[in-house]
Amino acid sequence: MSVVHHLTVGWLVDHLSFINQCGYEICDSFACPGGVTLNTSVTSTEDCHGSSTFVTTSSSSSGPTHSPEDAIETEGKTAKTRYVFREEFFDISKPHIVAPPEQQLCQGCPEMSLTEIKVNSNREECQEGTKSGVEDSVASAMKKRKRKCLFNHGELDALEYHSKVRKLIWEGTLHLVQEGLKSGFLHQRTAELSCRKNNVPVVCGLAELCEMAKQFPAVNEGDHRAVYVLEDETSSPEQDLLSCVAENTSNHAKIIVLMGQKYLVPPKSSFLLSDISCLQPLLNYKKKYDVIVIDPPWENKSVKRSNRYSHLSSWQIKQIPVPTLAAPNCLVVTWVTNRQKHLHFVKDELYPHWSVKTLAEWHWVKITRAGEFVLPLDSLHKKPYEVLVLGRVQGDVKEALRTSEGVLPIPEHKLIVSTPCTLHSHKPPLAVLAEFIKPDVECLELFARNLQPGWTSWGNEVLKFQHIDYFTLLQKEN
Repeated sequence: MSVVHHLTVGWLVDHLSFINQCGYEICDSFACPGGVTLNTSVTSTEDCHGSSTFVTTSSSSSGPTHSPEDAIETEGKTAKTRYVFREEFFDISKPHIVAPPEQQLCQGCPEMSLTEIKVNSNREECQEGTKSGVEDSVASAMKKRKRKCLFNHGELDALEYHSKVRKLIWEGTLHLVQEGLKSGFLHQRTAELSCRKNNVPVVCGLAELCEMAKQFPAVNEGDHRAVYVLEDETSSPEQDLLSCVAENTSNHAKIIVLMGQKYLVPPKSSFLLSDISCLQPLLNYKKKYDVIVIDPPWENKSVKRSNRYSHLSSWQIKQIPVPTLAAPNCLVVTWVTNRQKHLHFVKDELYPHWSVKTLAEWHWVKITRAGEFVLPLDSLHKKPYEVLVLGRVQGDVKEALRTSEGVLPIPEHKLIVSTPCTLHSHKPPLAVLAEFIKPDVECLELFARNLQPGWTSWGNEVLKFQHIDYFTLLQKEN
């Protein structure tokens, strides 16, 4: 994630630039005069070691584009091509819901009491209810508005929390946005992107494949090989990819084919495709991690209604063997939705259960390309921010002191401000953690939906956003 601006309050970052930082450049050395070559491996423009995960780079994309399935005519020349993530997935030029003028970011942060925030939240929800209730009957809409005039315990808890962080988020975001506008990274009036809007959902079937994998013989400690090293061939047996951690140890990315679908695997990355019932291969990998990032599929009403992805109970999340996977003084970062129930669970139950001490709460703030909140800051149920809870594994004091030497302490509060990806639950990589950890550390992401160079990633949709349809193939010739 390229850091565009760094202030005391936090960072303005470019998520798209981070995705493209390795270049994914193809160097086709097998070109034949007049021939057509299909490329199956993608060479990185730099040697992407573990520490490169936190390198700040800039993104650029030029040259003609091709479908990822296209062949490249070489005519005796060495063709250089690369894949880049499709820019339209970050094309958020205006808020999803426009805030009243007095609540817009550029107006500055007005001082508001908890009572005033309640009134504003109630008004916002009533307006939203009338806008979204086109298909509802008048009686139903009135019933919704009547309900929204009252606050249940969870909503009151959320409003109280919001009243505490509101000023920090508003003022900090404003300072970072102002820097972004000055530098030209953000544009107050932006034209629509020229690229085609073709947000066709990719049907991957990864979660279903994980279900099928349960029919394979159980993997016990010591059974099977711990690592499957990806070779240059494009097709990999499903059982190999589902029974152990897959590694790309080379300095170039690779394309793998899984159930007829193509996925890009970045250099120096590893992954395990499985669900929570098949974690043994990750334990067999025998690595201890200095950073563990967790994005649990929290249970909530919208998830149940949409049936978009499976969720886990609090009890199931507690069973994840973080203490076994964590190195001494490991930094643990957990993404939390805006339900206070989940935030309290992480701080009061989950972290103590894992012997993790809570150190900080950071916020990821989502803005448009024009520097506006994607949602009104004071709306009741939908917020333009998400919470990250940071903590460290507690253990031997001497070992903790040794591993923390020369490392900055974790600040109690920071902002990560960025334009979010329009793809559901595509979180920004946490490259900003580089300031607070040593170089060349082992990093793990749990419940991942994409891969990163230098990281091990696990989840039942771990390859989801690596699908080749999310990328564009650029071509350059020597």
